[in-house]
Amino acid sequence: MIDLAHLAKSHRIVVAGNESIELYLALKRRGFDFGVLASACRTPCGQHAAGLIGGCNSYQAIEAAVVQISRFLNSAANIAISIESRESGLVARVRVKLQQLGFRIEAGARCRESFVLAAHRHEFGQDFGVIQNVA
Repeated sequence: MIDLAHLAKSHRIVVAGNESIELYLALKRRGFDFGVLASACRTPCGQHAAGLIGGCNSYQAIEAAVVQISRFLNSAANIAISIESRESGLVARVRVKLQQLGFRIEAGARCRESFVLAAHRHEFGQDFGVIQNVA
């Protein structure tokens, strides 16, 4: 996930999902000192350069995590999502959601029991950066 999200140790990183604590601790062990848990972050001000989502096994869980961290990400952020379900069409649905939020899919890789999807937000408008929950 670190490689796919193009993380640098100087990046501010926000982490979400069922495995967010494990991801957060793994980042700390690898020397990434500017990581935060989305659940503990107070002000959604778009300062983070990257987001990592792990441990989600349904579209609803992934969508909730993406919406949760999206407001913390800046207009040119990277995101990596570990999709841990073999649900038919799940990856395609996640791609559509990311594209709605201004992300362009860059890579995908099969890892152990999951699929990691990486995307980059290119100059996404800050006025639209607040998530509109349209279902």
